[in-house]
Amino acid sequence: MSSDARIRRGGTSRPPPRNATRGRRALKKQSRMDRLIAALPISDATVQRLATFAIVGLVGGAAVGTAIFLGLPAMAKMEFASATAKAGFEVAKVEVHGVERMDELAVYNIALGQVDRSMVNVDLPKLRSDLMTLGWVKDARVSRRLPDTLVVDIVERQPVAVWQNAGQLRLIDVSGAVLQTVSLSNMPDLPLVVGPNANRQTARLNQLLDAAPALKPMLAGATWIGDRRWDLRFQSGETLSLPEGEPQAASALVNFARMDGVNRLLGRGIIRFDMRDPDKFVLRMPKDRAAKGDDAKGETPKDVKVAATSGEGEV
Repeated sequence: MSSDARIRRGGTSRPPPRNATRGRRALKKQSRMDRLIAALPISDATVQRLATFAIVGLVGGAAVGTAIFLGLPAMAKMEFASATAKAGFEVAKVEVHGVERMDELAVYNIALGQVDRSMVNVDLPKLRSDLMTLGWVKDARVSRRLPDTLVVDIVERQPVAVWQNAGQLRLIDVSGAVLQTVSLSNMPDLPLVVGPNANRQTARLNQLLDAAPALKPMLAGATWIGDRRWDLRFQSGETLSLPEGEPQAASALVNFARMDGVNRLLGRGIIRFDMRDPDKFVLRMPKDRAAKGDDAKGETPKDVKVAATSGEGEV
């Protein structure tokens, strides 16, 4: 064998193919990515799961957006409501609790007046809001009792007076809320408050009367004068004119109750007791009695005047 045919050992190797060089470069790039992923505080499996969830979320979001655009959820809800109604889940009965004075028919009309009576589609907040527009309703609660019953619990307002204004009589509660209109022939046994905005002063009137509880049963009504003070009318026919201001009115009323307890002022035919001036206690008598000098003798404040008049109203 010739020396040219021998394989040289330790000789210079041939350059690697181009494809091998590209492979090594790709391996180097891949290894850098691997190092970045390895640097993350999560495992490779977790990264793959997160990527899968992201893809599924994007696809699902696109599907939901398309369904909403096409109105599919509303259609599905309507179909579901129709199916439940056919299965017997439809409003057929209404149970009303807590009603003593108001007419229950108004509650039934609202509860059963819905266009869609499927139990699924009953809008409970709106139904409660509609019930709260009724004058008698102080609070309301509505619930479903499957398969076909709506349960309505009503908290009624308590009437405390009749408000007379602009030629109309209305039943009101302590807050002044109008409950219903009443007729003169069907007047309840409640005090009468008269005048513009007198209904909004009912709570303060009750607080004022609490200062002299002995006079409460004798009260027939009260007139709110000039949107600033009260004239009280008693069942025995007299009128007591109180001063402006809550403390002043309460003090005058307590003083009057004390004098009535000692001297029995009420029921003696006096027309008006005027206590608007804190330094005077004026008794307005009928003309015939004033001409005779007949006055209400007894304990009175330091300056007492008797006026001869039979007039009513603001003086």
